[in-house]
Amino acid sequence: MMLRPCLPSPSAHPPVGPRWLHEIKHDGFRLFARRDGERVRLITRGGCDWSDRYPLIAAAVAALAMRSCLIDGEAIACDAKGLADFQLLRRRRHDHAVTLCAFDLLELDGRDLRHEPIEVRKRELAALLAGCGPGLVGNRAFDEPGDVVYAHACLLGCEGIVSKRRASRYVDGRTDKWCKVKNPAAPAVRREAEEHWGRR
Repeated sequence: MMLRPCLPSPSAHPPVGPRWLHEIKHDGFRLFARRDGERVRLITRGGCDWSDRYPLIAAAVAALAMRSCLIDGEAIACDAKGLADFQLLRRRRHDHAVTLCAFDLLELDGRDLRHEPIEVRKRELAALLAGCGPGLVGNRAFDEPGDVVYAHACLLGCEGIVSKRRASRYVDGRTDKWCKVKNPAAPAVRREAEEHWGRR
């Protein structure tokens, strides 16, 4: 299976209506957790294997009760307040404690789940992660209105939210079935603005 992530389209405002579910966007590294039998790989968007870099995640994936899986998520390091802090990842002093915040399940025991509705993938992922060890946690999806979830994410200081269309499939590349709304006050957004300014 080719590892190309599904990417949300930027949006100025959260979508409204019951056809959407919403997740917190955490400030971290996008990461695939791949297990085949006893072999575990943590694969970056660039194709690097970081299983040695993040041993807590690798151990948690190795302990899951299945033969094979492919999990999509965000590798995060949290500060004292429990908020994902990208600088902790960048400085690499907390590699031993980095957690994978899992939000999608693409394959399980040889079954390709990418064409299943997101609700099915979420349900299978929650069942897979039930009782999992430290290093692996499910990213909760909220049914509340997008503007309410977004407001709470901003109050907490999170990067923003990702909204996903119900019944949507997992596709390669950018899609309008997923959209992200960023918190302009979040460190991640300020950092991106500074990096963009530096390239001008």
